[in-house]
Amino acid sequence: MRLEELRALTADAKLWEDAEKAQKLLSEKNVLEEQINKVNEFEKSRADLVELCELAEMEENQEMVAEVIAQLEALKVLCRRGELEALLNGEADKLNAFLEVHSGSGGTEAQDWAEMLLRMYSRWADAHDYKVEYIEESEGDVAGLKSATIKICGHNAYGWLKSESGVHRLVRISPFDSNARRHTSFASIIVYPEVDDKINIVINESDCRVDTYRASGAGGQHINKTDSAVRITHIPTGIVVQSQNQRSQFQNRETAWKMLKARLYEMEMQKKEAAEKGAWSEQGDNGWGYQIRSYVLQPYKMVKDLRTEAETSDTKAVLDGDIDLFLEAALADKVAK
Repeated sequence: MRLEELRALTADAKLWEDAEKAQKLLSEKNVLEEQINKVNEFEKSRADLVELCELAEMEENQEMVAEVIAQLEALKVLCRRGELEALLNGEADKLNAFLEVHSGSGGTEAQDWAEMLLRMYSRWADAHDYKVEYIEESEGDVAGLKSATIKICGHNAYGWLKSESGVHRLVRISPFDSNARRHTSFASIIVYPEVDDKINIVINESDCRVDTYRASGAGGQHINKTDSAVRITHIPTGIVVQSQNQRSQFQNRETAWKMLKARLYEMEMQKKEAAEKGAWSEQGDNGWGYQIRSYVLQPYKMVKDLRTEAETSDTKAVLDGDIDLFLEAALADKVAK
């Protein structure tokens, strides 16, 4: 059993002579223990509820029966999520995730929409006990964000969020329009894994342009406003990464190189997967025709994923971070295909 093997390895004092290897094995052990504990807790809860239901039926307590059935349904939902999470077995699924948001067509409206999306994903991460690190923010001209990058740290962060890459479309009455007209705005999301040094991605530095600039994060509470911010442009692909969250230019540069490596790795993974299906195309314009999800707040309320057909009318909950419906539907859809 792998868990028993890991327990033996991590108990060996000699292992800790290689701290990096020890930390990775310890992390793997902790994840396996957590997964096994979840299964055991689920089985215990199921058995307890079945026993309680049988007792309620014997006593003809219909109110208690109804309550137990409701709890069993909730347990069923948790079990379904656990089944889906077990499918996150891709090479990078278990890794931390970088998430970029970029405003698109729609001016100030789109920049406000980009900030709303950043808030949505941050709240989702908080709800699932993931740690959020702010890497860069570029404030909008009037409100919101032109772009932002965060790192979401935790087991399977990339696996859950990888399906969120694409263009997100918002329809609402504009809070910036004195005539209260309905506006359509776009923002794109790019998700890629934080890769480690063992993944070999060769970057020719002569293919890259490195710029330094003064950080100017929206709201300033997340980003250090110094002249140490670093932007790297990979000329062959047009990929641009930025880091502002460190006071040291050296640290920001190191983070930006890691991000570029991760972006290139994720692109190669997509190409490989698409080649197997016979269809690869670059992500298109940040606007009409490339959206993966539509968020309509006016004239009715509806959030609908255009790939899986998953939808809900509870737009407030979604914008507050409750996006599991869409993440689970995307994973289930991928498995089905």
